[in-house]
Amino acid sequence: MKRIKRIKNAIMQFVDENIKELLFIFGAYIVLSTPLPYYILVSGGTIEVDNRVEIKEEYDTEGSFNLAYVDQLQATLPTYLLSKVIDSWTLYKMEDFTYDSEEDAKDVDVRDKIDLDSAIQNAVINAYRESGKEFVIKNTHHYVYYVDEPIKDKGLEVGDEIVSINGKEFANITEFKEEISKLEVGDKVTLKYIRKGKEKIVYLKVREENNSKILGLMVVTIYDYETIPEISFKFGKKEGGSSGGLTLALAIYNKLVEEDITHGYTIVGTGTIDENGVVGPIGGVKYKLKGAVKKKADIFLVPNGENYQEAIKEKEKHNYKIDIIGVDTFSDAIKKLEEYSK
Repeated sequence: MKRIKRIKNAIMQFVDENIKELLFIFGAYIVLSTPLPYYILVSGGTIEVDNRVEIKEEYDTEGSFNLAYVDQLQATLPTYLLSKVIDSWTLYKMEDFTYDSEEDAKDVDVRDKIDLDSAIQNAVINAYRESGKEFVIKNTHHYVYYVDEPIKDKGLEVGDEIVSINGKEFANITEFKEEISKLEVGDKVTLKYIRKGKEKIVYLKVREENNSKILGLMVVTIYDYETIPEISFKFGKKEGGSSGGLTLALAIYNKLVEEDITHGYTIVGTGTIDENGVVGPIGGVKYKLKGAVKKKADIFLVPNGENYQEAIKEKEKHNYKIDIIGVDTFSDAIKKLEEYSK
């Protein structure tokens, strides 16, 4: 006990003698480590998606499909200052990644996870449909994707799973909207939802916006499904986002059909994909193209429109030795890869 008391007294004496220095160090740590309302895009890279997908009795692939991604940091004071002097670091306000000023990084992270789950299921739907394989929906889950500012005080959060509206369950977002459309503006709605395994209830009012009746929620449906042949994925807990949907769909399709549409080439792609196979635009094209070049890829697949134009501009600016292919739909991407030759 005497030894412990001596150590305690020594610590207290050290603190008393160095209190100003310790407070300065503590204050500096808080200032330098506190997140700022900015994100920084720092670089681009690729992930070989073929290794993230396993299908029973899949066909072999000579080439490879690779997801393009962007490294993104939430800014602190040191990284904020570095972004002002490092040309390859691009600073964005957090509001560029959120839907309103009251959202934070947690909302962005949860939404990124929902986006990844949605991208995976859309990729599977398109690949299995295009290859003639079986995809069966077994159950549906409806997650809150965004909460409008007027109802934020109700307690709903991004990621909550909606169970029912006024006691009625719904199979998809169309049914959700139809149920709301039957009500009158000002009507009270009982919304049952699940958070961390516990059921909760919130009461909302129907309001009108742009000639439509709404509750002030965006909802995304995620399926439980079965496929023949069976499929499984290997994605990390920290991975998220929807921009890999197109490439993932192509990688799955290529494992399901006998013809190898890679033709032995290294293919890097980016672009979202919906259930109907429509390819959507993404951000960070120049970083993703740079990552594809580092990978020494033969082909960079990108959504047509502004994304394609930006990629071409970057290729010409840096004299990149890579073929850039713009696509509008999943079937369009398959056709162009089948016809591709150097």
